[in-house]
Amino acid sequence: MNSIIEVSNLEKKYGDINAVNGVSFSVEQGEVFGILGPNGAGKTTTVEIIEGLRKPNAGSIKVCNIDALKEPQRIKELIGVQLQATSLYDNIRVKEALDLFGSYYQKSLPSEQIMEEVSLTEKKHSQVSKLSGGQKQRLSVGLALVNDPEVIFLDEPTTGLDPQARHNIWSIVENLRERGKTVVMTTHYMEEAEQLCHRLAIIDRGKIIAMDTPDNLINKADLSTLIEFSISKELDGLAKNIPGICKVNNGSARKYSVQTKAVSMILKDLTNLCYDNHIELENISVRQATLEDVFLSMTGRKLRE
Repeated sequence: MNSIIEVSNLEKKYGDINAVNGVSFSVEQGEVFGILGPNGAGKTTTVEIIEGLRKPNAGSIKVCNIDALKEPQRIKELIGVQLQATSLYDNIRVKEALDLFGSYYQKSLPSEQIMEEVSLTEKKHSQVSKLSGGQKQRLSVGLALVNDPEVIFLDEPTTGLDPQARHNIWSIVENLRERGKTVVMTTHYMEEAEQLCHRLAIIDRGKIIAMDTPDNLINKADLSTLIEFSISKELDGLAKNIPGICKVNNGSARKYSVQTKAVSMILKDLTNLCYDNHIELENISVRQATLEDVFLSMTGRKLRE
């Protein structure tokens, strides 16, 4: 595969704060690359530097083999950008907005094609102010596609949307992926990152602290699995026989959980213990480690802090 984006030793300072501190990564052509992190981690600043919206203090960037810092205007013809917030005239209509944005580029796709791709054909004559939140976000993504870009940047495209609207955006990204487009997206949502991204960079305090596929990030973290269960009556000696077990504080006196890497052994011991004491083992659930668990284990911070 060919690298379509190459970022090396990128730095951005605001006074004494290193918002971006030595960030390096590459994105392959046709890849959906996710940048994951909490608010203030530096992910949006990193993306905005690549897009040419901010100037770095140090580092180099290539997009489509073009030096993005020396030739930002050439880059802008090759990329599409969806920002966290897009401001449009309230009375402008969907088709008018797409036609307007298309006129800014040397080449552009027909607005009808864009509306079909983002499922807004039926709203072509609707004023932007009358659109729902999900429709406005789909329009925002559509505006990023008007110039048929080589690389599409999506900055937290589903923040604040309800589950149905979020899945609509996911479908658009999946279609772009199937067409071989390169997508760079920032997100807060673990499920979104796992669903859409080929690779992820986890960024915190301006630095990339891990980068790999979602599955590899989880596997490499080597985190414990959570087992939860209920028992039909209290059992003396449960804590003694099952190391690390604790009660679940949800109002149920007979619900327990245990974190372990020896899942099979714990389940075997638990089953035998309950069988020997004529106790029913109920509501067993086994939850593997998730991306959120990986993030917390690396940073000790919740995603929205």
